Amino acid sequence: MELACPHCLALNRVPDERLADAPKCGQCGTLLLPGKPVDLNASSFDRFIAKAGLPVLVDFWADWCGPCKMMAPVFQQVAADMATRVRFAKVDTEANPQVSMRHHIKGIPSLILFKNGEEVARVSGAMEANALKRWLLTQGM
Repeated sequence: MELACPHCLALNRVPDERLADAPKCGQCGTLLLPGKPVDLNASSFDRFIAKAGLPVLVDFWADWCGPCKMMAPVFQQVAADMATRVRFAKVDTEANPQVSMRHHIKGIPSLILFKNGEEVARVSGAMEANALKRWLLTQGM
């Protein structure tokens, strides 16, 4: 499997059976699957989503949004729990309005699941950890 580095976006080959072995980027040494959400912006979003290697769940959020703040620790917890099955990323809609507009974000928090660079599912609103995990399971994660 090829995984994009969350720091430098370099592509790294990692055998599927080694995903749980804390693989690091061959270029910069960053953990490839850190078990926490990756912050994406307008310049990194497309490359990371296209080359992530695993499905990517993106949280579109803003600092002023109360439900987004409530959702942040849940998203962090589920990212740690599912680190070898799904990659988690966050996009600040205030700092990256062009990414939000391109993906037709009308309310936040909004979660979009991407597989092979394509959107396959979305849900809006804050969720608790078990609900988020159940939703991911219904998506085949």
